[in-house]
Amino acid sequence: MQNIVLIGAGKGGSALLELLRDAGKFTFTAVIDKNPSAPGLRLAEQMNIPIANDWRSYISASVDVIIDASGDDTLLPELLDARDRSTVVIPGEIASILVQLIEDNKETYQQIDAARSIQRLIFDSMEEGIISIDQNGYITSFNESAARITQVDRKQVIGRPVHEIIPDSRLPQVASFGRSEINQQLTLESGTKIVTSRHPIITEAGERIGAFAVFQDISELQQMAEEITNLREVQMMLEAIIQSSDDAISVVDEKGIGLLINPAYTRITGLKEEDIIGRPAEADIADGESIHRQVLDTRKPVRGKQLQVGKDRKDVIVNVAPVIVNNRLKGSVGVIHDVTEIRSMMKELDRARLLIRSLESNLSFDDIVGVSEKIQFAKDQAKLAAGVPVTVFLRGETGVGKDLFAHAIHRKSERKHNKFIRVNCSSEEARDQLFTSSDKLSLAEQAINGTLFLDEIGELTLSQQQHLLDLLSYQKLPSRNELVDLRIIASTSEPLEKNMRDGLFLEELYFQINKMPIFIPPLRERTEDIPIILDHLLVKLNKEYGRQIAGFSDKAIQALKQYDWPGNVRELENVVSRTMIFMNASELKVEEKHLPLTTIRGKQPELPDGSLSDLVESYERQLIQQTLTAYKGNKAATAKKLNVSLRTLYYKIEKLGIEE
Repeated sequence: MQNIVLIGAGKGGSALLELLRDAGKFTFTAVIDKNPSAPGLRLAEQMNIPIANDWRSYISASVDVIIDASGDDTLLPELLDARDRSTVVIPGEIASILVQLIEDNKETYQQIDAARSIQRLIFDSMEEGIISIDQNGYITSFNESAARITQVDRKQVIGRPVHEIIPDSRLPQVASFGRSEINQQLTLESGTKIVTSRHPIITEAGERIGAFAVFQDISELQQMAEEITNLREVQMMLEAIIQSSDDAISVVDEKGIGLLINPAYTRITGLKEEDIIGRPAEADIADGESIHRQVLDTRKPVRGKQLQVGKDRKDVIVNVAPVIVNNRLKGSVGVIHDVTEIRSMMKELDRARLLIRSLESNLSFDDIVGVSEKIQFAKDQAKLAAGVPVTVFLRGETGVGKDLFAHAIHRKSERKHNKFIRVNCSSEEARDQLFTSSDKLSLAEQAINGTLFLDEIGELTLSQQQHLLDLLSYQKLPSRNELVDLRIIASTSEPLEKNMRDGLFLEELYFQINKMPIFIPPLRERTEDIPIILDHLLVKLNKEYGRQIAGFSDKAIQALKQYDWPGNVRELENVVSRTMIFMNASELKVEEKHLPLTTIRGKQPELPDGSLSDLVESYERQLIQQTLTAYKGNKAATAKKLNVSLRTLYYKIEKLGIEE
C-alpha cells in the first residue's frame, strides 16, 4: 500500500481522492487545504482520513507520495526541500493530467460497461436460444432462451463441456473444422425439437477460437403447422358443403360487408358474386330490412323472417345467426329458403294426399286446414271423439266444414272400414228414406256397423225425431226387432235450443245427441288460417281446372282477410274458383285485381246472361279497351302490360272489334 499526502482539497483534489480511493491500493496520511470549506476535506472526513490546513507536520519518511493539487506555483520548491529522498512529489500540472486521464478512462469504462449491459440485455431477450463454446468445447455463453428451451439452469452451465448439456451437439466439430451448419434439426433429451444454425468463431487474424449456435424450438411451430393443415382441411370441407348446399347461404363480416355466397344463392336470388361480395348487406334486399344488420346490432339470431330478395323479388324465409369467436363478433351467416320451392313441395304433398284420399273415397283430419287456436281445439275434440263410441254433435255456421269433420271422425274411428251414410235432413226425400224404404234398405239400415251422419238434424219431423230417440235409447229401428249397432253424428247451423222451447225439437233427443258437442269456428274468427286454406284450395282447383296458379299476392291475401265471409270456407272456395276461371292462361299469380271485389266487399253482383265464351270475350274486350285508353293508344305498352305479344294484341283488337 502506498501512503499519500494530498495537498489541495479543491475540485481537482477531490477528484483524485475519489479515483485513488476506488483503486483500493492507496492509503491517505492526510488531506490538507488552507480553506476549511474545501469539498475534499468533507469527503476525507467521510472516509476517516485526517485533515489539516498545514502540510509541514505530515511530511516524513513514511510518506511515499506527495500530490500537489493546491494550484500554488511557489509550493513545489518547498515540498522538494522538505521531503524525504524516498518520497515522490507529483506537481500540480502532472496531477491535473492524471485527473483528466483517470476521468477519461473512467468514462470509457462506463461506456464499455453500458454497451456490455445493452448487449447482455439483447442477448437474453432474444427469442432464439444462443450458446457459444471455446476451442476446447467448454460453454462460454448461454442466454435465457437457451436455458428455457433446453430446460437447464444457465448459472450451472458456464464452463462445462457442451456435451454434458446437449449430448448430440456438433458445436465442437464446427469449432474444429470452421464450417457452418445451417438450419439443422435436432431433438433434445427432453423431446423438444429444435432447428439450429452453427457457426465458427474466427478472429481477424484467422484463428479459430470457438463456435456458437442459434436455435429455435419448432415443437410449437410443427403443432401449429399441423393445426393449420387441419384447419385448411376443415375449411375445404366446409366450403365444399356450402357450395353443394341446396339452401342459399350468405356470409358478411362484422361491418356487414359481403364475404361469401354459394351457387344456390345465385340460383334463388339471381344475384352473382360481383353483386354481393364487398358490398353492404342490403345489396340483395328487394323488400324489407337486412336481417344481417339486425343480427350484427343485437348479436342474437333471427329465424323464420320473410323477405323479398333479388331482381325478381323472390319470396324467401331467412335464418341468420351471429358468428362469435372468443366473445368477439366476427360477422353473421344467413341461410335462405326459397318459399316458392317450399310451397311447391307442400302443394305436391297435398296433391299426393288428395289423390290417396280420392282413391279411398274418404276425407281425414288432414283436410281440415288451419293453425289457429280455435280450429286446433275443434280438431283435438273431434280426434278425441273418434276414439270413443259416443254420439257427436257438430255445431257451426253454414259452410264451416261440419261434413268434413264428420267424415274425419268416421275415418279415424274403428268403423272406418264400414259405411258412412250422410243424410241431408233439409231434403224431404232424404228424410223419408231415413227409417223406411219400399224397395231397398233404409238409410239407417245401410249405416248399421258404420256411421250415420244427420246433417241439419233440426229439420227432422217430430215423428222422425222419435224414431231417432228410440234408436239412441234402445238401439232399435222401426223396421227391425233386433238390436242394431251404428254411430250417430249430428250437425246443425240453427239454434236447437230455440226449436226445443218452441216445441219443434224433442227435449230428450236434444240431451241424447248433445253428449259430445263440438263447436266449429267461423272463418271470420280465424282469418290467420286464410293463407294456408288458399294454398290447399289451389292444389285442388289447379287439378280440377288444369291450371298452374302458383299463389296469391300479399295484397290479394290482405283483401281476402278483410272480408267477413258469411259463407265461411265454402264461400272462400267459391270465390277462389270463380277467380281462377276468369284469369288469363298466362297469369300464374292471383293479384288483388283478379278478385271479385264486389262480392267480397259485400255487394252481390247481378249474374250476367250468355255463354262462358261470350262472357270471356266481353271481359277481354273491356280489359283491352281500358288498357289502350290508359296508355293513350300505345299498343306496345298495352301488350307489355297485358303480358301478351304485340301480334296477339293486334289479333285480339281485330277479332273483338275494338275501336282504336
